[in-house]
Amino acid sequence: MLGNTLVGRYQIISHLGGGGFGETFVACDTHLPGLPKCVVKKLQPPANDSRTLEIARRLFDTEAQVLYKLGRCDRIPQLLAYFEENAEFYLVQEFISGHDLSQELTPGKTFTQDEVSILLQEILAILEFVHQQNVIHRDVNPRNLLRRQDGNLILIDFGAVKQITTQLITPTSENKSTVVIGTPGYIPGEQAQGNPKFSSDIYAVGIIAIQALTGLSTHQLEYDDDTNEIIWHNHAAVSPEFAKLIDKMVCYDFRERYQSATAALQALKAITEPAPDTLAIIPTLPPGKISFPQIKKGILLKFLLAILLISATGVTSIFIVNSINTNNATELTKQGNILFELQRYPDALAIYQKAVTIRPDYAQGWHGKAKTLGELKQYQKALIAYDKTIQLQPNYVEAWSGRGFTLQSLQRYAEAIASFDKALKLNNNYPEVWNARAVAFSNLKQYDQALKSYEKALEFQPDAYEIWYSKGLVLQNLQEYEKAIDAYNKALEIKSDYAPAWYNLGNAKVKLNRYEDAFQAYDKAVQYKSTFTAAWLSRGNVLIILKRYPEAIESFKKVIQINPNSYQAWYGQGWSQHQSQRYVEAIAAYKKAAQIKPNNYQVWYNLGNSQYILQEYQAAIASYDQATRYKPSHYESWYSKGNALLNLQQYQEAIAAYEQAIKYKSDYHQAINARDEAQRQLEAATPKPVTIPIMPDPEFNSPPQEN
Repeated sequence: MLGNTLVGRYQIISHLGGGGFGETFVACDTHLPGLPKCVVKKLQPPANDSRTLEIARRLFDTEAQVLYKLGRCDRIPQLLAYFEENAEFYLVQEFISGHDLSQELTPGKTFTQDEVSILLQEILAILEFVHQQNVIHRDVNPRNLLRRQDGNLILIDFGAVKQITTQLITPTSENKSTVVIGTPGYIPGEQAQGNPKFSSDIYAVGIIAIQALTGLSTHQLEYDDDTNEIIWHNHAAVSPEFAKLIDKMVCYDFRERYQSATAALQALKAITEPAPDTLAIIPTLPPGKISFPQIKKGILLKFLLAILLISATGVTSIFIVNSINTNNATELTKQGNILFELQRYPDALAIYQKAVTIRPDYAQGWHGKAKTLGELKQYQKALIAYDKTIQLQPNYVEAWSGRGFTLQSLQRYAEAIASFDKALKLNNNYPEVWNARAVAFSNLKQYDQALKSYEKALEFQPDAYEIWYSKGLVLQNLQEYEKAIDAYNKALEIKSDYAPAWYNLGNAKVKLNRYEDAFQAYDKAVQYKSTFTAAWLSRGNVLIILKRYPEAIESFKKVIQINPNSYQAWYGQGWSQHQSQRYVEAIAAYKKAAQIKPNNYQVWYNLGNSQYILQEYQAAIASYDQATRYKPSHYESWYSKGNALLNLQQYQEAIAAYEQAIKYKSDYHQAINARDEAQRQLEAATPKPVTIPIMPDPEFNSPPQEN
């Protein structure tokens, strides 16, 4: 495989590893500037008959979809491509530069409880996302946890190739356990038997924690002969609560473990953070200047059953003591409400759950649980809790509105509108719901209905600048730009420093060709929000229209300072520098834009133009070729390529390029004239054959002799 190029793009440069399940390689992407590295995983099915290949193809496509979805998380490598070549299947993933965790968990080295707690939080947070996607990793171990150069852990090797191969080798349930996926020492019993659970991943994480705490390798761990539980406490110095947590993670019986990463993470936080019934606040300000969290009036008075202890140094510590009867669902719900206001959502959720366990018919407890689940972005569970609330209390207006907000978060906009309508039927004076209803209609692109809802919301809250702003966006989508400008101006009357309104005011004025006014609006946006990249970018673009190129360059530089990967900013900077006759700088900017977004034909075309002006004809031709690669019908690139070839006196190639331009634009007179000129120059440069006259034979041409 070394040196081979797959699908004409991924050139294999080194071998990472492999075995019976497939091979893994490091490759470079030859289609991108700088030839960036990537990881290629190869699966070769155990047979190449049509049935096996069809099964492999189906499984491979399914697994690739899963990996692509998982790659949305910053702590999991992105899936860049997947393809089939010569009856072999390949995954291409992001290359992570760093070292794996096995280099940190060296034999004999021990970590403190706090260090292991931080390590567990990071691993479990990644697994929480994985488990929420209904995926079991199956092979969590130190070698599959990379420490990226920025210090963050990355979870790799989801075993898609292994899982596919397993299913191909063992297609029937009778012998499914013949192939085990995982790394010895980190595989619990149920996974070894071919029946992995979410808690199987938790077991592996617990083993990593024991390694870190004890400095022992997996083969050095002892097991109780009767229970099969791991004996490790005598090798570590940890609190009883922390030891209990680890024991639960690595319990031999999977039913006794934490059933998901979320459950394990919440248990960990319960140990490392203050308990829900005792909140410790240690302010750094001197006495008399103590500030409290922003809690609604009344809640603070109920909550602060406090003892103030003044030390000799004058530092105040406040310990809030809970005297709530934990067996009363009503009082538990009140406590949950307090924790919710403090944004301590996992703690609030635990309290609400206890309330509805004690009293399953208590609607307020279910509502508290629902809204907390929404804050934790567990929308499906929140929806179930809202439905339970409404089942118990059909006219619970807050439950109907909360249900609508949850459905909106799930992008189920039509259902959200139905819930909002029910809430508004119960309470018409509900501007937040009118506003949310408008947002749902906007997402469905039903702008007329959205506009009516915004106007209704403004009847109840005429000074709500955000609603005026949203109304302006809807009017802009309806192409009613003057009315949109009025709405934005109304928002700015209420809140003059509202940068988004200044920005979209500029956008509306651009639509009306009022470029100087648009510039003034964009300028205001960046004055009030200096990191507003979209406003800086639009400011630069409108300055190009106004031909104020030096100012445009400075605007694009601002974007690049904030976001170095904005190809639009690099492209705009290149254009502005080209117009300022700063061609070398323009080329550098265009190349940066092309590196970020290589399939943008306009970037390549304009790069070629700057190179052409500097008489770098070969480089220009290469750029024009890239432009036509991504847009074959771009006749200007064909024409410009012809001009470069003509300057190099490559007449035949120039004629061919001009012909392509004419093919895509038959009335392209410049290309027609250029082609004809190239033809004339070709003829002039072609040596003409020398004709040698044939001399007459003197004997043959002599006059006839007289007899």
